Amino acid sequence: MFKRLTISGLLFGLLAVAQPSLARENCGVRETVVAKLQNSYSESLVAGGLQGNKNVQTMVEVWASEKTGTFTMLLTSPEGVSCVVAVGTNFFTKEPMELAEGLKG
Repeated sequence: MFKRLTISGLLFGLLAVAQPSLARENCGVRETVVAKLQNSYSESLVAGGLQGNKNVQTMVEVWASEKTGTFTMLLTSPEGVSCVVAVGTNFFTKEPMELAEGLKG
């Protein structure tokens, strides 16, 4: 649970500073983008969530591959258009640190 919360917090922070112009240049129909990630990079969905307000929400997705170490971050609109906002290599996950007894709370 904490692992997913930590990853989600970091990813949402990165997305907050992503350049919108980059996203517009790397968009496509979600099914096409997902097929490319699965077939070309052996990536699968490892994390995700919704951002926005009640009226307009965007799905944030992280796709990654243990086999290749690559990862891709997508923003998907309600209309089904996905935009790549980040790509990289050497993907890893991290377990949350254990807090000392006196710090839990």
